[in-house]
Amino acid sequence: MYVDSHCHLDFPDLAENLDEILLRMKQNRVCHALVVSVSLPDWPRLMQLVEEHEELSASVGVHPDYPDTEEPDVAMLVKMAASSPKVVAIGETGLDYFRLQEPLDWQRERFRTHIRASRETGLPLIIHTRSASEDTLRIMREEHAELAGGVMHCFTESWDVAQAALDLGFYISLSGIVTFKKAVDLHEVARKVPLDRLLIETDSPYLAPVPFRGKQNDPSKVVHVAEHIANLRGISVAEIASTTKNNFFNLFNKLN
Repeated sequence: MYVDSHCHLDFPDLAENLDEILLRMKQNRVCHALVVSVSLPDWPRLMQLVEEHEELSASVGVHPDYPDTEEPDVAMLVKMAASSPKVVAIGETGLDYFRLQEPLDWQRERFRTHIRASRETGLPLIIHTRSASEDTLRIMREEHAELAGGVMHCFTESWDVAQAALDLGFYISLSGIVTFKKAVDLHEVARKVPLDRLLIETDSPYLAPVPFRGKQNDPSKVVHVAEHIANLRGISVAEIASTTKNNFFNLFNKLN
């Protein structure tokens, strides 16, 4: 059985076809998916979707790419996280310097808010970092993110960055990008990450793995991520499936 540790099934293009997607998940032996929050105004709709399906869980948080949206504080995130047993994580949060330009103090403060909420709730963090790994790791250390734990989602950085995150007790989650031929540095990460700290994800509706690259992604396709990692490591896909499933439930232990 497989688990998709990060998807956005509440996004309209996926939500309108949810029954078909859940069927494909079942056919591909994907037993669970974590539907990850990106904004507070959309969160009630996300929760309505998740509450109706046993095989789905949720996070609460605000994506770093959203400058003009409702800004959370620690108390708000803590209260929202406690509102349902379906909420198993804080995020996604982090830093993204790829599209936005300085001054980005608001983004760094938002990240700190999420880390503090994670520590207060005891729920793991889902961290997004793009073109910002140095500051991401610095803030993680300054805010003692190691006391919360969590996952570096859709990881695309170097092995050195992965090692630094692992040293803080975080998991590394690989998406369909790992199936891309030119993602050589990521292939190295996929080979080196300790199996007991590895997760797999789709980040759907984005980043569909080969052989679906360029098409709409969904959690049923996480199987192809597992298959590619298995090939890179020279082990069976069954071992990747079993290990990443166990890792998911160890990290997001509110589900146990």
